[in-house]
Amino acid sequence: MPNNIKIESGQVLIAEPFMGDSNFKRCVICLCEHSEEGSMGFILNRPLNLSLTDLIADMPGEEKFKVYYGGPVATDTIHYIHNLGELLDNSVKIKSGVYWGGDYEKLKFLIDKGLVNKNNIRFYIGYSGWSSGQLMEEMETGTWVPSELHANYVFKTRPYQLWKQVMDHKGNTFSVIAQMPKGISLN
Repeated sequence: MPNNIKIESGQVLIAEPFMGDSNFKRCVICLCEHSEEGSMGFILNRPLNLSLTDLIADMPGEEKFKVYYGGPVATDTIHYIHNLGELLDNSVKIKSGVYWGGDYEKLKFLIDKGLVNKNNIRFYIGYSGWSSGQLMEEMETGTWVPSELHANYVFKTRPYQLWKQVMDHKGNTFSVIAQMPKGISLN
């Protein structure tokens, strides 16, 4: 990895096009936390065939919130990324317009009052995590391409178009790579 590339919270990690790990093939991860102790984030482009009420029966409101696969770690947990900012107490700011977590009881109240809809929040089962130094090792082998996180990647872009869109936004060689078919046999 070139020395001028830094990894930090508030970026996206784009899977290189030939990644063999099916958990991460053509995925885009919102990196929420990165430190010497380790890193964690959520896959943005893996929707599941579930709604939040399938997992939490007493979720208030009429909105059918889609659930996404956040990664292979702790798949018995639910997390959320939102654009509610300080309206949701104890949220962690990831980037302008992108926040992680926050007070769950207040979230339920905001949903019940119709102040939160599917354009404001994404729910994830599990997360993607790396132990100390692991992400840097994977970066050095070219497994991930870091890029800037835009709130639209989380809340506006269709999941199945996200990998290609983020690669296109990087420009140059990445725009060419984005045109590659999923299966090499399709060439």
